Amino acid sequence: MVVIEAHRDTSASASDVWSVLANGWLYPSWVVGASRMRAVSADWPAVGSRLHHSVGAWPALIDDSTEVLLAEENRELRLLAQVTPTKAIVRLRLEPRGSGCHLQMSEVAASVPLSWVPRMAQDLAVLPRNLECLRRLSFLAERNTNP
Repeated sequence: MVVIEAHRDTSASASDVWSVLANGWLYPSWVVGASRMRAVSADWPAVGSRLHHSVGAWPALIDDSTEVLLAEENRELRLLAQVTPTKAIVRLRLEPRGSGCHLQMSEVAASVPLSWVPRMAQDLAVLPRNLECLRRLSFLAERNTNP
């Protein structure tokens, strides 16, 4: 099966990118659609920890959460993102390249009704959003390396 993922190269190191991912309060700064944070587990991004966030624009905000499924520091973060009524598994991979790194992001529906949509259609639908997420993530990480 062909999987379409978002890719981006950044001059920031994998540890610089991880430091952005590890700061749960920055989530709305790089995740398209997330508008505010309500709470962050003290042990974020440990497996099972959660971000409590809102999506949308005021006054039409939906309060939801995102849970860590897998965390390999400087390598991979896998999340179960919930936006009622659906859930998605988001996978972010960091691959060191020279002094920077290569970012990959994929997302797949984990609940109905969106899980009924063919994977190729899901991938194409979320690709522009995920490309923008990686752009924002890399800008935040590069800001830390280029004072």
